[in-house]
Amino acid sequence: MNVHPLYHRRRSVGVRVGSVTIGGDHPIVVQSMTNTDTADAAGTARQIQQLAAAGSELVRITVNTEEAAEQVPRIRDLLDAVGCRVPLIGDFHYNGHLLLTKYPSCAEALGKYRINPGNVGFGRKKDAQFASMIEVAIARNKPVRIGVNWGSLDQALVVKMMDDNARSANPLSADEITRAALIESALISAAKAEEIGLPRDKIVLSCKVSGVQDLIAVYAELAARCDYALHLGLTEAGMGSKGIVASTAGMGILLQQGIGDTIRVSLTPEPGGERAQEAVVAQEILQTMGLRSFTPLVTACPGCGRTTSTVFQELAQEIQAYVRTQMPIWREQYPGVEDMSLAVMGCVVNGPGESKHANIGISLPGTGEAPSAPVFIDGEKVTTLRGEHIAREFRAILDDYVKRKYAPAAAQATV
Repeated sequence: MNVHPLYHRRRSVGVRVGSVTIGGDHPIVVQSMTNTDTADAAGTARQIQQLAAAGSELVRITVNTEEAAEQVPRIRDLLDAVGCRVPLIGDFHYNGHLLLTKYPSCAEALGKYRINPGNVGFGRKKDAQFASMIEVAIARNKPVRIGVNWGSLDQALVVKMMDDNARSANPLSADEITRAALIESALISAAKAEEIGLPRDKIVLSCKVSGVQDLIAVYAELAARCDYALHLGLTEAGMGSKGIVASTAGMGILLQQGIGDTIRVSLTPEPGGERAQEAVVAQEILQTMGLRSFTPLVTACPGCGRTTSTVFQELAQEIQAYVRTQMPIWREQYPGVEDMSLAVMGCVVNGPGESKHANIGISLPGTGEAPSAPVFIDGEKVTTLRGEHIAREFRAILDDYVKRKYAPAAAQATV
């Protein structure tokens, strides 16, 4: 897809993670994380498949116990057996140095390691335990995300920076020191990893916070001070619309500034809700900003006094669900279909105009309008639908358009 001319991507060092490349000139990558017990290999593999099917291109899993580490190779095998090649990221805290060395098959099965400098070790053990994990990454040619989190900052570093700040002629606020400590922790740890021997193109950085303004401030400064690939996201976005809005507000500003090479929307699932929603939201952030295309977008009007009927709402929902369901098939058979645009409008005011702007659009009748629905294809009116089967007939028009417009050249030549 063509990226808007107002957008200019920050240049970062590309990092290869299995079949996926983060940073450089490569597209911004969607990442998510399981919430299953990793020791439950079958359950974890199922959720990874769901996340990958929803659009997650990297999936992080918790590796916190020996039982979890033992099951990582089996999880990889279960995924490979069904053709799910999504790279796995091992999330290590406190005991990662032990697990990665004791379970070499786990270290090999993972595509990347996530290390938190704030809890990799304490006191005199910290440097040795950090080095141990980096050495495993070097030996197995694996990249590492050095992921700093303001809920688990290196307290020795924070105390030192607070003391230095107290002696300063122009002391900063506590929040400013915390943000500065996040950045220093990430950069100091990255420098140590390089000293040990981890190449620059094997390092990804992140500095996770919970507040939108803090996220923007931290990443703007971090991006200005390094060319490492950066992973974006709020550490705890929240539930429902709050989590979606917070993630979109913070990451949207940074992405528009060209900052960010991989993103995660850390949503708290609604009770009984799907974990995969976080991958869908991440895709929608990138696609609505014009940075990537994943699935055809459906434009639909919000409704007003002219649209008392719910027909257009139901049709918009049905078409959006249909498109997302069809995408795994369409993506394989019809290259470029992800750039297609659809419009489902509710009355004569903006309906025909919006429908003409889309590849395929339908303008449903509003209150008091004639019971007919003109359909537009690439700006031209092609037919008018009436009756009880508008949804079915519109889907048939959509299917026919996809086959004609996006079929590979060789297939079109045989038609």
